[in-house]
Amino acid sequence: MTARKVSFLIVLTFVAVAGRAQQTTGTSPAASSANSTSAPSQQSSSGSDRVVLKVGDLQVTEGEFESRINDIEGGDPDKKAPGDKERRKLGDDYASVLMLSQQAVANHLDSSPEVIRQLAIARMQVLSDAQFASLMRQAEPSSAEVEQYYSAHLADYDQVQIRRLFIWKQRDNSKDGSALTTQAARSRADQIRQAYASGTDVRKLSEDLRKSNDGMLDPQPLTFPRGELSPHMEKVTFALKQGEWAEVEDTPARLLIVQLVKLDRQPLREVSGSIEKELQAQKMQALLDDLKKKAGIWMDEQYFGTAVAPVPDAQRRASNPPSELQKSATKGKTDNEEQSK
Repeated sequence: MTARKVSFLIVLTFVAVAGRAQQTTGTSPAASSANSTSAPSQQSSSGSDRVVLKVGDLQVTEGEFESRINDIEGGDPDKKAPGDKERRKLGDDYASVLMLSQQAVANHLDSSPEVIRQLAIARMQVLSDAQFASLMRQAEPSSAEVEQYYSAHLADYDQVQIRRLFIWKQRDNSKDGSALTTQAARSRADQIRQAYASGTDVRKLSEDLRKSNDGMLDPQPLTFPRGELSPHMEKVTFALKQGEWAEVEDTPARLLIVQLVKLDRQPLREVSGSIEKELQAQKMQALLDDLKKKAGIWMDEQYFGTAVAPVPDAQRRASNPPSELQKSATKGKTDNEEQSK
């Protein structure tokens, strides 16, 4: 186990052991004897009630062990069940933590100020997480709310299929360091487009262009939802008619021309998940803001500073880091160089 997992496990088991120690304080020898004689019957039981681990008088059932390990591991439903060796390792680690926590209680460390402080913080965090999870359940949007949001923001889910044509005006591996003028680059692009319009296979055009080291042509269209392209490229691309080409970029290094292959809209079934998260986040924020008002929270601004104004949704989306699709829209030359190696 990692140090973080062991630390978390110590908190869980220390609380359990401390509580068990308080419950069993003053237990008579007869009662202890009764507990020890009842162990075989517990061991012979099946399912989650079967005792699978003992540390002194403390017994751990299969259900308790599995639930606590799931808490530590994050409860990932896709994670495979541990094999015999891994389960043995988890059991050894868990037994060691139980042993140490029992010893800590025996040495009265549970009454030390530092341990009390740490347990109080752990309790606060667990309660906070539980309440947060409860609010998240309350904030789950209904299917009707998702459909309503989708209908009110249809344009946000438009997407384009485009084909990019790059013509290199400068070649990094050029022996004479020659560079194409903008006019020469446009002439080369016109040749490619005319051949494409005449019915030449686009895959052959793409391969020939790559081999010539003159540029790059997408053999298959790429799909970009609204918001995934740079603002200028999105403005130009979404304004095109199907089949049209337009110049998007002219730099000393390259010329970029795009063709609109298709303009359509993402269906609700494909974006419902992201809409649910957006709506849940909005409702969750509203619930938290309401709780803060009712709780009467006050903060010393001389110490904490002034409150930061929330960023509007549209501005927040525009200020997000570029996505992988945005990066791909501007890395054509790099792609071509990698293919040429």
